Amino acid sequence: MLNSFFKQLKSLKNNNSGNILIFTLIFGAITSIMIITGVSSYAIFETRASNHKHNRDVSLHIAEAGINYYRWHLAHNQTDYWDGTAQEPGPYVHEYDDKDGNLIGYFSLEIDEPLSGSSVVMVRSTGWTVAQPHTTRTIQVRLGFPSLTDYTFLSNAEMRFSFTTEVHGAVHSNDEIRFDGLTDSWVDSYINVYGGGGPKSFWRYPVPFIDFFSITGDLSNIRDLADEGETHFTSSGAEGWHVVFQGDNFDMYKVNTRDCYYGDGRWRNKGWWGWYWDGTVYCYDIGTETFFANYDIPESGAIFIEDDVWIEGVVDGRVSVGVGRFPVQEPYNMAYISDNITYQARSSDDVLGIMAQGNIHVPYEVPDDMGIDAALLSQFGQISRPFYDDDIKSSLSIFGSQISYEGGGWKWVNGWGHVISGFTDTYHSYDANLKYFPPPGFPVETSYELISWEEL
Repeated sequence: MLNSFFKQLKSLKNNNSGNILIFTLIFGAITSIMIITGVSSYAIFETRASNHKHNRDVSLHIAEAGINYYRWHLAHNQTDYWDGTAQEPGPYVHEYDDKDGNLIGYFSLEIDEPLSGSSVVMVRSTGWTVAQPHTTRTIQVRLGFPSLTDYTFLSNAEMRFSFTTEVHGAVHSNDEIRFDGLTDSWVDSYINVYGGGGPKSFWRYPVPFIDFFSITGDLSNIRDLADEGETHFTSSGAEGWHVVFQGDNFDMYKVNTRDCYYGDGRWRNKGWWGWYWDGTVYCYDIGTETFFANYDIPESGAIFIEDDVWIEGVVDGRVSVGVGRFPVQEPYNMAYISDNITYQARSSDDVLGIMAQGNIHVPYEVPDDMGIDAALLSQFGQISRPFYDDDIKSSLSIFGSQISYEGGGWKWVNGWGHVISGFTDTYHSYDANLKYFPPPGFPVETSYELISWEEL
């Protein structure tokens, strides 16, 4: 077509050179039209691209609004994972209006309720606009209740850490802390932190008081779960029970007699009466016992014992051992860790909790190098190894959490800082798996925390 036009133009030029101005104007007009058309097309393209980007950005904001809405919803109904629909399956679609009340888009919610033993909720929100419904953006978040096992140590009482102590994880006390060891996390005190350890840049005081009675949890929850799993054991009729974990099951023994060992004191001579021990005696070790039965770890993971109990073995699964009586009364039942407790696989779904109304003790007859993988909680007592006369062990490694009302400790030192009883070297490591996947029945905080945010 253009070739024909130029031929005609050439013919006219040859016939009448005076018409060149007309041809120039025509050619210029055509060129202008082509330029204007190109510019207009580019402007239209840019406008469309800008609108697409705008709607895409708005879709993301709408998706974020869906996340914020459901965080608000969970804050007011912590176990509603069905958007108030009486457990109707999702997704759940909501309108989204601008500030003037005009409908501009929608968000659709998908909620995954927590797995057994966890408080972690998965929320996915997909947003889109009315103007561009096929352009969607999706955000996924994980929300959970932090557990009090998030601390390596949490105590209502004064705490002391020796020069031969290493702590990996957070420490909190509602009293003073003397810290002579090494740490890699916060050391928090409601009153004061002092000592020769460090780094001192991790020391913080005063920090807010933690209401210990609000976080000790309710052992009755573990008891009720144990009733369902038929793992609720009443009084042994003797000295207590002995639980030996064998992976996903456990052997139960009845403890018939105890062995006793000397604590703090001295031998004295009373003339013709002879020598006698003047001091404390601890009867915390198993003397004789009788096999009772073998049990699988129940689906709920709960074992409840209304007697003193000794615990050891290898744990495969999620389990809590609750120790106490109702109504709560003294003397409180106690838990003893009589040998190593280990997980079949660390940082997996293997978790053990020991929650006792009374003390949690490591007795006399234990390995020289001992390991405990567990979250330990004493509601009204302490977590410790008593002072045994002339008995020093090499090391103790605890992987988990220690929460106690009266504090405790694993070694005894003299005025020169030398260990004279207990474990010479102690290593305390935080189990990150406990923060959002605590043992069954263990206390958690009362508001959801954002764990992760990502766009899919």
